Amino acid sequence: MEPTIHQILQRYWQYPAFRPLQEEIIQSVLAGQDTLALLPTGGGKSICFQVPALVREGVCLVISPLIALMKDQVEQLQKRHIAAVAIHSGLNKHEIDIILDNCVFGKVKFLYLSPERIQTAIFQERVKRMRVALLAIDEAHCISAWGYDFRPAYLQIAALRELLPAVPSIALTATATELVKKDIQEKLLFRKSPVFQQSFARANLSYSCLPTEDKTGRLLGILKNVAGSAIVYVRSRRQTVEIAKWLHARGVAAGIYHAGLSFAERNKAQQSWIENKTRVIVATNAFGMGIDKPDVRLVVHLDLPETLEAYYQEAGRAGRDGRYAYATVLLGPADAADLQSKVAEAHPPVETLKRVYQALANYYQIAVGSGELVSYNFQIEDFTRTYQLKALEVHHAIRKLETEGLLQLNEAYYAPSKVYFAVSHEEIYKFQVAHPEFDPLIKALLRVYGGNLYTGFVKINERQLADYLRTPEAAVRKSLEYLHQRNIIEYEPQREAPQIVFTTARYDATTLPLDQKN
Repeated sequence: MEPTIHQILQRYWQYPAFRPLQEEIIQSVLAGQDTLALLPTGGGKSICFQVPALVREGVCLVISPLIALMKDQVEQLQKRHIAAVAIHSGLNKHEIDIILDNCVFGKVKFLYLSPERIQTAIFQERVKRMRVALLAIDEAHCISAWGYDFRPAYLQIAALRELLPAVPSIALTATATELVKKDIQEKLLFRKSPVFQQSFARANLSYSCLPTEDKTGRLLGILKNVAGSAIVYVRSRRQTVEIAKWLHARGVAAGIYHAGLSFAERNKAQQSWIENKTRVIVATNAFGMGIDKPDVRLVVHLDLPETLEAYYQEAGRAGRDGRYAYATVLLGPADAADLQSKVAEAHPPVETLKRVYQALANYYQIAVGSGELVSYNFQIEDFTRTYQLKALEVHHAIRKLETEGLLQLNEAYYAPSKVYFAVSHEEIYKFQVAHPEFDPLIKALLRVYGGNLYTGFVKINERQLADYLRTPEAAVRKSLEYLHQRNIIEYEPQREAPQIVFTTARYDATTLPLDQKN
């Protein structure tokens, strides 16, 4: 007998009941209807497609725009012993090949991928052979030119729907106007579909905007008056350090979080705050995605976010436990003017876009007509120094080229080292006999990580292997690289640099297809 949706919720999430609207949305999906779900930040959107996908037979395809979001959801599902994988720009062709094969042979329940991957030949060929249970489109506002975060590649989802005509779809987002809702349904080729929308009003959340000429002093006063865990959002990395130090000197335990920190530093700061060892986390907007801390009592913005939607998302991280919480903006005399000047900065002229695009092509030595969906490590300091460009100008030019569907910049994310045995058991054994100096390492890999090394890439830890073998970590890395060169294994060393991706084959910069009127 098939488990009920309530049994699935209890078994995998240990929740006794669904939140408002979740059950109605799930029943709509299980009835085979195309469904649009609008739930506020913290409203439990992911459960609305994960639960029905676990009821239906086959793989659930999840289209998601951000690597960090994909990685977080995949890790959360894997912790619940649900088979989930993601395809993104950080993977090589062989890794993608193995993942898609596992989806075809029914070993995967959730496949997360970015919209840019949908039109690749390798995906198009394999998806025809998959048993697809459900198509879920996360952050669905990205498909609408009227939305706040338009992403041209989302328009390709319509072609995927034509390949999977009998598969129901669910589109999810936190905010959408009437125009955007209609646009989402049209662009996704939704058949007549129900729309479920929860009120964006949070009865337990107090919003306030306080004019002040002394932001830090006002912040300290608020922290003294409101007990409990807090997030303080600032615009720059430098500010995170300065504000955290200032608070610490006044007896408030404060950590910092921004995209420039290493994975280990970010993880340590986040865990300390989640476990309430640190009361305040001072962060840029890099912080918050996938963070499920229900008891945040206070979110303070020392700088205005660039959009109202961004503010709603960040402020909405307070009070997810349903208890009363506060979201406060501290507004300085020049803040509105500063925000207006930033809007002007964010729209560089067409010639700047062409110059930056050409410089990137030269930097990575990409010939015209090549480089599509190849991922490159991007160090903005080295790039700007090489081509004598301003960092802020480059940042805004890349973001504008993203909205034109030509590039994609993924912020720094941690990708641990991975290993895959590229040859059969028999070939491995022959190599061990012929090269006994590598026998201990191969045996250690199999003992620590098991037979999965033969079926797909497995995350490894060189320090753990070095401790096991009682040998220096550098020696382990060197041996792994040698085995990779001999085609015995495929070894992908750890990385956490930002990644830049040419989402189309490289153009000649003089003929770059930009919407100049736009």
